[in-house]
Amino acid sequence: MEPLSGLEIFGTIIYRFWPVWLGLAVIMGLSYGLRSRLGLYGKLLGSRIGTVGLVICLFWLLTAIFADVIAPFDALDQVSGMKNKVPGTPVRGLEDAWYLLGGDNLARDIFSRLVQGSRTVLSIAPAATVFAFMVGITLGLPAGYYGGKLDTALSFVANLVLAFPVILLFYLLVTPEIRSTGVPLWLAGTLFLFPIIFFTMLFWSKFSEQKQKLVIYLAFTFVLGFWAYSGLAFNADPLGVFYMDPNLLNIFVSVVFVNSPTVFRIVRGLTIDIQTRDYVAAAQTRGERPWYIMLWEILPNARGPLIVDFCLRIGYTTILLGTLGFFGLGVSPESPDWGLTINEGRKLLSIYPHLALPPAIALMSLVLGLNLLADGLREESLKD
Repeated sequence: MEPLSGLEIFGTIIYRFWPVWLGLAVIMGLSYGLRSRLGLYGKLLGSRIGTVGLVICLFWLLTAIFADVIAPFDALDQVSGMKNKVPGTPVRGLEDAWYLLGGDNLARDIFSRLVQGSRTVLSIAPAATVFAFMVGITLGLPAGYYGGKLDTALSFVANLVLAFPVILLFYLLVTPEIRSTGVPLWLAGTLFLFPIIFFTMLFWSKFSEQKQKLVIYLAFTFVLGFWAYSGLAFNADPLGVFYMDPNLLNIFVSVVFVNSPTVFRIVRGLTIDIQTRDYVAAAQTRGERPWYIMLWEILPNARGPLIVDFCLRIGYTTILLGTLGFFGLGVSPESPDWGLTINEGRKLLSIYPHLALPPAIALMSLVLGLNLLADGLREESLKD
């Protein structure tokens, strides 16, 4: 077989992403058709910047979902004679098979590793950001609402964590020496409790007078919550449904620990501002409990800034994960992580630029999409 030309490489790559194009067409078509019923998400489609950011984010999300269909090879497959081969090189012994973006220094397909590497990023960044928001919201609401000694103590702890440089703190948390002390496991056991606490207070504050509903919601929260908690934090799920690799757990916990103080400060500031509004005073006059006011009056009215920060924070986390991978921290050496792939390719960048450029462009595009999405959400939330 002959090597592919640049145009043929581009066309083949476009074809390999057919599940993504189909998924985008379905999602965007339904979204536009139902945009009047979709609240802030529907309004986002009226923003060009927000729509572009949404499409980019959906592209990488669908890529991660359909990675096994898109990638022509496994991320770890090594083919003899394909070491550092240029893009479009045919694979000997296989019909209609090419290394579309070339081979790396271990003769693995860069395109396949790029596609499957999206799973690494999108399996950590959004989920870890959600956990960080659970921690920040659960602590930030009472700190801003009650103030006093509680606010002083929690703010001191948050500022203490924020005083460390982020990269240095990440480095300390994922190094083997720290892992051997059990600190990441202890942090996981503490931080992973906050989603359970959040939903417990959410349901209790809403349905405290409706005992039957409260029992059902709390039972569901405790059973599912502690089941997931035992598996994710301590790998003790007897059914094996919830599990997190030790390396992945260290990175996940580090992301949650580093992001939680910043979310705490944002939520605290919003709470201090919103609690002076008339509708909060009206709820207090009705005799509503503090946690009801915090979770059902203040939090919904703080959703605009929090949604925007959530998108931006996923972008920041993506960059941090790429930085960790670049330094080889917390990920296995054979992982298709984008940061690790960039680091491997940079050593031969002057000779083989195709090794490092694809994952670098992928990382840049995902962060750009998240930032554009956040800008679009900010524009629409300000119109409310």
